[in-house]
Amino acid sequence: MKSLRPWLQTALLAAGSVVFLFPLWWMVVVSLETPKRAGAAMTGQDGVALWPSDPQWGNYAEALAEMGSEPWVGFVNALANSIVVTTLVVIGTVLSSSLVGFAFARLHWRGRGALFTLMLATMMLPGQVTLIPLFLLFRGLGWIDTILPLAVPAFFGNAFFIFMYRQFILQVPESLVEAAKVDGQGWLGIWWTVILPLCRPVTAICAVFTFIGTWNDFMGPLVYLHAEEQSTLAVALNSFRNQYGGLDDVHLLMAASLVTMLPCILLFIAAQRQFVEGLARGAVKG
Repeated sequence: MKSLRPWLQTALLAAGSVVFLFPLWWMVVVSLETPKRAGAAMTGQDGVALWPSDPQWGNYAEALAEMGSEPWVGFVNALANSIVVTTLVVIGTVLSSSLVGFAFARLHWRGRGALFTLMLATMMLPGQVTLIPLFLLFRGLGWIDTILPLAVPAFFGNAFFIFMYRQFILQVPESLVEAAKVDGQGWLGIWWTVILPLCRPVTAICAVFTFIGTWNDFMGPLVYLHAEEQSTLAVALNSFRNQYGGLDDVHLLMAASLVTMLPCILLFIAAQRQFVEGLARGAVKG
């Protein structure tokens, strides 16, 4: 019976992988179909398509060219805006969250416990509660129709990732911090040269989650970015869906959706080792 366990585990994992990967594969198949066959696949007239009969690779170029009022310009602008916003948010979140987490873990100051509890309590506030006050604040600062409302808050930390960093840094031996102090390092130097390199697993988790959340964020860009040239890919894809959402254009919608989600898939594959290591080492354990 014990000899069957590895095979049973492998079979269950394979079956689970097929279940989770099938929707993605189905999107690929539909994106490569002709308009007629794609519409039939969506309505179930021809059953479930497992392979495109005649792959139409030009669907991707056509979909990206139609994403905007001018051919290719809308997609290029949306891609550039998404890259800039996501990069700034990832950098800001990693730096600020690790620094604050280090302060909560290693610095001793009055009110630290109360402030940490208050910070955790902010995680219970839905984003809809603060949406209107933040919009009024950013409008008063003149930041509407700029990327500042999307990027600047990231440099003030994220409560969940601050908690993760704090819990991980608490596991770092105190002798390393003391050795850095003996070498003449200040607190910022210790954070930069000692703590951050040791926090690579947590940083991978923080970067991947932040990247995916920011790259796919729809509400923020929709509220703060009104001009078409300021749109991110999520907003541009929604506009594309409103324009090409019929069964005759479903192959174009699937193609545009796949191109939009491709960076998230590639990032997760690239950071998978660090991501799994962070989970295995118990980054959120005390």
